[in-house]
Amino acid sequence: MSDSRPVNLSTSGPPETVLPEEPAELRHALEQARQADSNRLAAIGAVVSGAPRSSAAWAAMGDDATSTIEAYAYYRVGYHRGLDTLRANGWRGSGYVRWVHPSNRGFLASLHGLARCAAAIGELDEAERCELFLRQCDPSWPPADLTATA
Repeated sequence: MSDSRPVNLSTSGPPETVLPEEPAELRHALEQARQADSNRLAAIGAVVSGAPRSSAAWAAMGDDATSTIEAYAYYRVGYHRGLDTLRANGWRGSGYVRWVHPSNRGFLASLHGLARCAAAIGELDEAERCELFLRQCDPSWPPADLTATA
């Protein structure tokens, strides 16, 4: 049986993990929720309730949160869900997880949001760890299109 998980075990550098794409229905529902004129957070929350393992959905919750503490909590969940997904797809605690792959952006956006919120609430050691982890995952961090949604 072949393993279709895309983990590059090249001897020229660390392995690279590319997460599988979220289902098209989820991506569409999340995009629709992000464009809601009113109750956007509730609309995104409805998407999360149907896909609680989606880092991209949790990152969207963080992006639309009404306070720094609320955003911190959403990003933290997205980060941990992303770690679970990374591990399930062959990541062994080190190696690249690059922004250039859209399917990795939910995890990286959650980690980036967590770093920003940690800094804002005075958790400077956590903010530093998150920033370091971002650069270890993607040495070209921060990407030029970071403002693009995950």
